[in-house]
Amino acid sequence: MTRGSFDRAGAAAFLTLAVLVGILVGFSSALLIWSIDLVEDGVAELAEALSLGDAVFLISVPIGILVAFLIARRFAPEAEGDGVPAAMAALVVRGGRLRLRSWFTKIAATAATLGAGGSAGREGPIVQIGATVGSVAGRYTKQGEDKMRSLVAAGAGAGIGASFNAPIAGMLFAMEVILGNFGLRHLNVVVITSVSAAVTSRLLVGEEQLLQAASHSLEDPRELLLYAVLGLAAAVAAFLLLRLLSLTEGAKIPGPVWIRPIGIGVAVGALGLIYPEVLGTGQQFIGDLLSGVGEPATYMWYTLLAIAGLKILATGLTLGARGSGGAFMPSLFIGAALGAGIAHIVDGSWTVSTLEPSAFAIVGMAATFAAVARAPLTSILIVFEITGDYGLVLPLMLAGTLATFLADRMHSLSAYTMPLARAGIKLTRRGEVDLLDTVQVRDVMTRNLTSVAPDQTLDEIHALLDRERHHGLPVLEGGALVGIITLADIQRADEIPDATVADAMTPRPATVTPMSPVSLAIERMAALGVGRLPVVDDEDPTRLVGVFRRVGAVNAYHQALSASTEHELSLERLRLRTDPGARFFDFRIPRQSMADGRLVKETVWPEGLTLVSVQRGRVVMVPTGNLELVEGDVVTAFGTGAARERTIERLNATGVDDTAEIPEQPSGQPAND
Repeated sequence: MTRGSFDRAGAAAFLTLAVLVGILVGFSSALLIWSIDLVEDGVAELAEALSLGDAVFLISVPIGILVAFLIARRFAPEAEGDGVPAAMAALVVRGGRLRLRSWFTKIAATAATLGAGGSAGREGPIVQIGATVGSVAGRYTKQGEDKMRSLVAAGAGAGIGASFNAPIAGMLFAMEVILGNFGLRHLNVVVITSVSAAVTSRLLVGEEQLLQAASHSLEDPRELLLYAVLGLAAAVAAFLLLRLLSLTEGAKIPGPVWIRPIGIGVAVGALGLIYPEVLGTGQQFIGDLLSGVGEPATYMWYTLLAIAGLKILATGLTLGARGSGGAFMPSLFIGAALGAGIAHIVDGSWTVSTLEPSAFAIVGMAATFAAVARAPLTSILIVFEITGDYGLVLPLMLAGTLATFLADRMHSLSAYTMPLARAGIKLTRRGEVDLLDTVQVRDVMTRNLTSVAPDQTLDEIHALLDRERHHGLPVLEGGALVGIITLADIQRADEIPDATVADAMTPRPATVTPMSPVSLAIERMAALGVGRLPVVDDEDPTRLVGVFRRVGAVNAYHQALSASTEHELSLERLRLRTDPGARFFDFRIPRQSMADGRLVKETVWPEGLTLVSVQRGRVVMVPTGNLELVEGDVVTAFGTGAARERTIERLNATGVDDTAEIPEQPSGQPAND
């Protein structure tokens, strides 16, 4: 298909595009795995050539993190760190737009970090890589913003599906974490993309690269007490990891930029001298615990708990050093070691049933990830798809829900929302149905707004803003949107002599498109804390077509509220017409009653009543909201018998005379007065 034809061809072509995105994400996942393996092999050869053994990590880890930091800084700063927050920010702030260069950069930076021994996971990076694939595919085929969001979320979820051969868990991750809602309009494309990515990745890398576990079951209901304890321990472990990530990622380290990755990288390598298991992704260690074979399955409880603690420290330091990797796999690692360790602790004194450390490892890793990411559904589904068995459904639900509940109270932000909060982005999750979903930006945006040029002086702009009573204006260069200048920008640039718009403006501002729902624009404004957003053409993000401002949000709300009210009234009229007990009837307005001297719209009428006409003497009037009712008016209404009785009771109770009731004829028609 030609560029842009997907959108014209309809739903079938869009789902075909989703399959292609899934295949590309599956290939990207395999490429990332191969790249990590390549670096790991190089480190192993270096250790063998120099006879360094595990001491090689004192060299490889800091160099690997430094290389990752420099690559990201040079080519795509958004490739630094986890990867999931970058995908979330792209949806919230940039309408799903991610640069193609972040695909190459993220693969290279992650391979350098993890292959050299940095403690992190590859799942976060593959989420960003998958989201980038979806974004580029959406831009190339000229999809609208809503479909672009679907493709970005689908690509992100497909990364999880490809990593674990768990497409349903990938779908849930996209909806629960990336989108933050379970909108049905995104479901088809997310599922199709996740399945095709999982199949592609499995064909390319085989099953040996994926986590697998034997099935288990709950032998005795009293074991749930132990799983509850595990949920509590998982919440504490998640809190420690989140707290450490908050401290290390936000810490300011004086000196040259290379001090941070080198200095912290040496500390991470030193932890590997104590327990080498804590370095890298740790997937082999988890696999041994889940299968019950290999050296980790023979570790004592204190060794397992020590490894879990050191993994928390190593992961916090690696990501704090600006390495490229995610918190997904480390949280599974920590939970698995924690669960197996707790099982070993109580095994000697527990006589009710036989405890399987591997079963506790499975539940522990799900509970810890649920607490770290605040994604209990994704964590449970991943375990179901890994084991292919539902025998641990009750322990998983209990431990995962309890861990999430407790962690949310100990630390309000997840591993994915913390970086967004530091960047000043506040997520405001919308429900499936929002009143402002019914109004598009084009209906309320400001058109023909004055624009300014980058070479204009700030004094000129300040005078222009005062004259037109605006707080900000778009900046155009050669007809293309290049930034936005606000009063706050001008104030911050006061100390710059002879400053121009180019010196003070916000470049590459967040934008919306005319077809975007107003709810999305408001969400984006709230996330960034701004009062206006440039509105750009759907196909050309540099062509300005308007500006969405706060006043537009107010107008949109009134427009949506009016439409919603009219819709509700039409439904009420339809309900009354189809109610078998509804009929026409008359009543009179008594003197000094609740309706005497008041407008129709100001009078509180009972539910189930619709006014049809008002007769005043020989004149019959339509009962609009602004019609004033007076004593003696005869009102014809349509409603239920109960509504008639309540209306007459209220009028008589508030009037001087009990004259509201007009007897009905036996046929049910109103009597002639």
